[in-house]
Amino acid sequence: MKELQEKIEKFNEERDWDQFHSPENLAKSISIEAGELLECFQWSNEYNIEEVKEELADVINYCILMADKIGVDPKQIVLDKMEKTAKKYPVEKAKGKSTKYNKL
Repeated sequence: MKELQEKIEKFNEERDWDQFHSPENLAKSISIEAGELLECFQWSNEYNIEEVKEELADVINYCILMADKIGVDPKQIVLDKMEKTAKKYPVEKAKGKSTKYNKL
């Protein structure tokens, strides 16, 4: 993960793009790219895997940039969120169900 973060940072540094990467702009970019990812599935269950990979990469890229910009470790925040979610969705209640935690 660290190697990926460093490559993304170097890529943006070389282009002097950090000046455009405020938390607000990065949040907008994440949302825009997520919309483009969703568009890959808009009219059917069939999708072009190459297009999906590219849009997913864009979302991940902006998420990593956002984490860096606000000074958090992406790996740690994902692990922290998984721990919190595991408490809301214990296996014995949630396994095989898509029910919201407050309805389990």
